[in-house]
Amino acid sequence: MRTCVKTYRENKKPGMKVTGSEAVLLSLLEEGVDTLFGYPGGAIMPFYDALHLNDGCFNHVLTRHEQGAIHAAQGYARVTHKTGVVITTSGPGATNILTGLADAYLDSTPLVCFTGQVVGNLIGSDAFQETDILTISMAVTKWNARVNRVEELPELIAKAFFIARSGRPGPVLIDLPKDVMMSKMAFTYTQVQSLRTYEPKMEPDPDLVAKAAQWLNNAQKPMILFGQGVVLAKAEEELRQLVEQSGSPAAATLLGLSALPASHPLYKGMLGMHGNYAPNMKTGEADLILAIGMRFDDRVTGTVSTYLKQARIIHVDIDPTELNKNKEVDLQIEADAKAFMQRIIPMIQPADRTAWSDSFTPLYEEEFNQVIKQDISPRSGKIKMGEVIRKLSAGVGEKAILVTDVGQHQMKAARYFPLDRPRTLVTSGGLGTMGFGLPAAIGAQVGCPDSTVVAIVGDGGIQMTIQELITIAQEGIPVKVVVLSNGYLGMVRQWQELFFESRYASTTLLNPDFVKLSEACGVPADRVEKREELDEKIHKLFHTPGNFLLEVVVEKEENVFPMVPPGAAVTEMILK
Repeated sequence: MRTCVKTYRENKKPGMKVTGSEAVLLSLLEEGVDTLFGYPGGAIMPFYDALHLNDGCFNHVLTRHEQGAIHAAQGYARVTHKTGVVITTSGPGATNILTGLADAYLDSTPLVCFTGQVVGNLIGSDAFQETDILTISMAVTKWNARVNRVEELPELIAKAFFIARSGRPGPVLIDLPKDVMMSKMAFTYTQVQSLRTYEPKMEPDPDLVAKAAQWLNNAQKPMILFGQGVVLAKAEEELRQLVEQSGSPAAATLLGLSALPASHPLYKGMLGMHGNYAPNMKTGEADLILAIGMRFDDRVTGTVSTYLKQARIIHVDIDPTELNKNKEVDLQIEADAKAFMQRIIPMIQPADRTAWSDSFTPLYEEEFNQVIKQDISPRSGKIKMGEVIRKLSAGVGEKAILVTDVGQHQMKAARYFPLDRPRTLVTSGGLGTMGFGLPAAIGAQVGCPDSTVVAIVGDGGIQMTIQELITIAQEGIPVKVVVLSNGYLGMVRQWQELFFESRYASTTLLNPDFVKLSEACGVPADRVEKREELDEKIHKLFHTPGNFLLEVVVEKEENVFPMVPPGAAVTEMILK
């Protein structure tokens, strides 16, 4: 039995002769990787053989589909600030991760994905299970490469990890021909700290920071809009200091949630199409917008031509391609969010903007009376998503991580599951990937084993990756899965109701018995159909050791409000 990986880890003998597969494992060790998500196959078999011979060096999570593996790696990366690692075989194994690559690319999630490939002399011959994954994945990766010689492996892997996690993070793909994995080399490894052709700008221009500080100090009605860039920069504490010192009301994008505690008095809620009424409406009154680590996505801006016409806009982002891309601004600052806030905070004059902050309250009360109260504490009728989510939030305890799929339940969860700790939301933002939630929860739980991971999913989305229930059972992953079941593709149905005269075209679902299906997979389960059962079953969910699935049958035609109608300005948000 070869034990080169164990030997290297214990004695570190550079220059030792190893196979390409062993070189991959050794490179991963050098990058601090201890967890892999993957699915074996013919072309990647030499890697899995080396992994098996070095059992105990890595925790490998065997999912039931490659899409499940990459979403799990995303969940892991999002909660740990580490780079997720994915292993697949060639051909269909490689193409099955494309959705996850696109999702990670849009949501700035650092991944390194290894795809097996046919032997080098067969590349381009349409060999069995061959696809040109480099060309196919080019549009949804930060960088990709094929290893042509075994000696290239350590250098390319070091480069891959540097690119994946530096600047604006994202996914990287390395294609591994089978013969490269079986060849031998003398192994040495040097981590990459910089690349001449790729130098993310971390530090802001001091003159621009001074100008931004002057504008913020002079503003009467400033607002701070923040996104996931704050989370990725580990800048939550700097954000809190900036908000408090400037006295500025602050609002989050969907992926920015948890960067500022939901309980903070200057936190005004979520921006966007189904966000909170007050912050959306008040963007139309602000005289200064300081946008940090967000990209003015169309779901945030509504009609761009009418968005923030009255305000000076300062946009801070580490990715220069995002500056002036969606929204033309008055001051653009290319920099890391943490570095920017560390520079500007000493320049900010403490200000009392209580009157401006308090002016959000009547709008919040209007939203509460017309929307929130009916969502979280209905007096009659069928169970509503909002009341389930609020009860889940109250029952889960302090160490909760919220993972959602995509759809109505996602927006309800973002609104009614308050997050006070950083990095406690995992959801698909830019791509809106149904099927994301269940496997992402697996990765989040593996990454944070001491937390309670609650996966809130819809009955449509879970069926796209429901096979991962078996992964949860086999790996003993104690995820708590809550299926909000309304028998529809709910968000599509809502649009059909509101904008297509209630023509429910192909949105009605015939669902399996989720309880029986879950139990058949080895995951205990229960169902709630009556409101009076809800508290008892939620208690059972959280107090049953290990994993558990709870299906809650909710109102069939419930809608998500407030809402910015398509083609409208955010200040034209409707409450019903």
